[in-house]
Amino acid sequence: MEPLGGRTDPVARALRHATLARERAERELAAAARQVRLAERTGMELHHRLARLHRDSASCQRTAAELQEAYARLLSGSAADGPPAAAPGFMASVAEVCRTRGAALSYLAADRSQLAVAASDEPARAAQELEFLLGEGPATDASVAGTAVRAAGPELRERWPVYGTALPELGFDEVVAVPLRQHDNCVGSLTVFDPRSGATGSLTEVADALTRTMVLGPQADPGLYGGTDVRAVVHQAAGMVSVHAGCAVADALELVKARAFSEGLPVDTVAERIVGGELLLG
Repeated sequence: MEPLGGRTDPVARALRHATLARERAERELAAAARQVRLAERTGMELHHRLARLHRDSASCQRTAAELQEAYARLLSGSAADGPPAAAPGFMASVAEVCRTRGAALSYLAADRSQLAVAASDEPARAAQELEFLLGEGPATDASVAGTAVRAAGPELRERWPVYGTALPELGFDEVVAVPLRQHDNCVGSLTVFDPRSGATGSLTEVADALTRTMVLGPQADPGLYGGTDVRAVVHQAAGMVSVHAGCAVADALELVKARAFSEGLPVDTVAERIVGGELLLG
């Protein structure tokens, strides 16, 4: 990491991560080539499988490098335009690499409850918040089914009556979501809004790169450089409502979400009022 003014320069840090990812990609390609030579020499299928694994890892590292380089460009451009109200978040680079108008990420617990979220901009964050409140939408379906989910135009309303009706009001007409996978487990989902033609082919590769380099792994930063919002206060509020109302925590969480939806407020705002003693549910 490069120091700047006594602190870590985020542009230099992103470029450093990009360089390391490209170096790892080159090592993986070299390892794949060695396995191919061993396969030719021995005739063993095992070496072909290992070569494929190394090539897949190299592709993941190249995508990770592209994400970091895009993030560095966004930060540099923001700095050149003058002091911004807030620096671009890492998810903005995800939207750029995926060639979409917006992108959102959610991390899930073992019971599929939402632990943390991140979004490229306010419209994407609003869409993500809406899905969380309603319990229906592309990220939910992708995490449950374990496969990519896509809908556009009238199909949005057909598939998700409430979410699909509200999404165009946020300015989006198409949505695609893919699960973030660790082996056989779903650890979250990546959702993009209004992808450009042909852009969704790389979405799974981006999701894989995020999972293996940002969410998990020795060099991971699940907080996405501070761009992730943890839902801790929401789950704390659900626990308090559960005790007061004598109901299951899952049911209490639905009460918190329903109150937020009915008042047109972010669920975090309602949760903070409950935790602070300003609001009593149940």
